[in-house]
Amino acid sequence: MTMTPGGNASIPSQVLTVRVLSGVPVDASSFRLYATGKVKGDPDMVFYGQPVNDDASVKLTGAGTDTAFTVDINRLRPDVEKLAFTATCDGNMTLSGLKRLTIQVEHNGSVLLTGDVDVNGRQEAALILGEIYRRNAEWKFRFIAQGFNGGLKPLAEHFGVDISDAPAPAPAPTPAPTPAPAKISLSKVSLTKEKPTISLAKRDNFGEIKINLNWNQESNTGSGGGMFGGMFNKSKGIDLDLGAFVELQDGTKGVIQALGNTFGRLNAEPFVQLQGDDRTGQVRDGEWLHINGREWKKIREVLIYAFIYEGVASWDKTDGVVTMHIPEQPPIETRLTEGSNRHNMCAIARLVNENGTIKVERLNQFYSGHKDMDNALGWGFRWSAGSK
Repeated sequence: MTMTPGGNASIPSQVLTVRVLSGVPVDASSFRLYATGKVKGDPDMVFYGQPVNDDASVKLTGAGTDTAFTVDINRLRPDVEKLAFTATCDGNMTLSGLKRLTIQVEHNGSVLLTGDVDVNGRQEAALILGEIYRRNAEWKFRFIAQGFNGGLKPLAEHFGVDISDAPAPAPAPTPAPTPAPAKISLSKVSLTKEKPTISLAKRDNFGEIKINLNWNQESNTGSGGGMFGGMFNKSKGIDLDLGAFVELQDGTKGVIQALGNTFGRLNAEPFVQLQGDDRTGQVRDGEWLHINGREWKKIREVLIYAFIYEGVASWDKTDGVVTMHIPEQPPIETRLTEGSNRHNMCAIARLVNENGTIKVERLNQFYSGHKDMDNALGWGFRWSAGSK
């Protein structure tokens, strides 16, 4: 069912997917609202910096041009009146630059409702796309398409979220008897060609560093051909695998990846671990690699890479994004859309130990395979063919 702004329709009280699709990457968010039309606290907001709320009723997966919220209607508390879904533009872009913007409600893989926003000529930078709301004992979805000037900050404040202007909280010099509740931070660091590096101050303990690779898992493989022609089942979408080269301070080197079942270890050398392998494309939050930041002093470098294990090597169709979550720091992200269609391997970024600091450097360099990347970057591994 295609909806027009202001239209509403009943939805099942089950686990639903609310998907935001756009022609250019946007930041999608969700707000859990009560009788006042506001949030009660920061856990009511779900966005790139907080991808799940406190009762797991709303979970964010994906990013860029295909973002999805998994909504478990039956987990919502009785006093929750609405879930609002929004989109904000990156940088100085306005809605007219998005080319297209759509919100849709899905159940068990089928699209129930679709709302297409007319973005032509619109100069707002943010939008309330739609809302799931309670009407008596029934749940409904309303397509709204209401524009907002400014970005995510004024939009979040409209819903009552307490926003911090600082990118990260500064430690207090002395303990406060009654510490004020921390405000939520909307800061995000995007590594680009113009801004390829960021350095984090030296600490004794960086905590557990979590690196996520996500992509549009429903991309079509096309007609095949070329170096990958006939190798893969063309009915499948693109399957990206996340991996890492790791070098410790004593010179020990290793490879972490699903290919070859070298998943690593978190609490022993090499202090880097791949959290499973999504071979089906059904794990909507992509793949995760964890680094034990408590042992950062023993690590010299971690090189993060991805390769297209299945599907045509077309990086512009993957809409791939890597996000690094480091405790008490804004998320750091970089996108994988610049590669040659003949190169199925991408060296994404490296985390380098510089006298106890973490220097995060964007690479986004593309190669024809593991050996080609290794030779270019000088790691010195010996490679043989493998499969999962």
